[in-house]
Amino acid sequence: MPSRSTPTSAPCPVPTIRARVPLRLGLAGGGTDLSPYCDEFGGAVLNTTIDRYAYAFIDASPDHRIHLHAPNLGITETLGTDLSCAATLGLHAGVAARMARLFGNGTLPPLRLTSYVDAPPGSGLGSSSALVVALVEAFAALLSVPLGPYDVARTAWEIERQDLGLPGGRQDQYAATFGGTNYIEFLGEQVIVNPLRVAPAVLNELEASLVICFTGVSRRSDAIIAEQQRRMRPGDAALAGLHRLKADAQAMKQALLRGDVPGMASILNRSWEAKKRTASGISSARIEALRDAAFAHGAIGGKVSGAGGGGFMMFIVPPERRVGVIRALNAAGGEAASTRLTTRGAESWHAAAPERTAILPHLGAAA
Repeated sequence: MPSRSTPTSAPCPVPTIRARVPLRLGLAGGGTDLSPYCDEFGGAVLNTTIDRYAYAFIDASPDHRIHLHAPNLGITETLGTDLSCAATLGLHAGVAARMARLFGNGTLPPLRLTSYVDAPPGSGLGSSSALVVALVEAFAALLSVPLGPYDVARTAWEIERQDLGLPGGRQDQYAATFGGTNYIEFLGEQVIVNPLRVAPAVLNELEASLVICFTGVSRRSDAIIAEQQRRMRPGDAALAGLHRLKADAQAMKQALLRGDVPGMASILNRSWEAKKRTASGISSARIEALRDAAFAHGAIGGKVSGAGGGGFMMFIVPPERRVGVIRALNAAGGEAASTRLTTRGAESWHAAAPERTAILPHLGAAA
């Protein structure tokens, strides 16, 4: 990681920078990446990225000030000279402040920072963390900072958890940065990303078997995470549930590497029951109704992606029955669709100069 005592000056004039980061499905182990569980027992998750993205764009300011713009939220803010603002767009302001402090000598050139995400907040697809990774990537490109993937993910995690004090785990920043299908281990402060070498035919079968469904409810995970952390003590059902979730991450990895997609579905079901024991509010009448509708029309496995309480659900379905499950979920009030798995992680590029549109080499996108 570049020295934080020797910041790099930003180029002038401001080039047009694009960054794109994939969202993820949490297949198994979610919750074990939370402290204090991962600090004491070690955590493990299996996740895979899909063809929904968080985007960040940097271009020249129209009036020599720093502007933040989130068109999907209908919010625009202007930063002060000390890089502070009302912080409705707190993630944007937090990233700008840290990147300026670490690599810009405490300042940034006048610029406009625009972002949007292919999923609503509280989606359970790691969208907030993916957005932070995209913002870090865009600023790294602007400031010519050669951050590797572990550096990017760690910086994004520090901004969310330390600078902004937002609750959550560790998996989302690493999934978004590395991309692809990864078994990720959390051993205290150490994070190890293990990209899985899955046969193309197996990935095709899994992709053909997946259905994702937005429940229509964007949830805040704060209360669920706080309850899980309070209940991580011996004798509590929540702790036993987390142990089960970690074991399921290992079992899911083995099933995927064997190409046993029905076996993966069984593990999804087992993990769903274990996850519900870790905190109240993880399931709801709406979630259970959607799950019942999917199973009635052919799904063989399913659970919520993310902390729970709403957001997206994922189902494994025999491919020949996928259309029927999608129709049933939509009829039941969900927003269901197929999805595609992706292999590339965080990417950024300069859009202004055609000869520089290749992906920057320091981004570490997983092949």
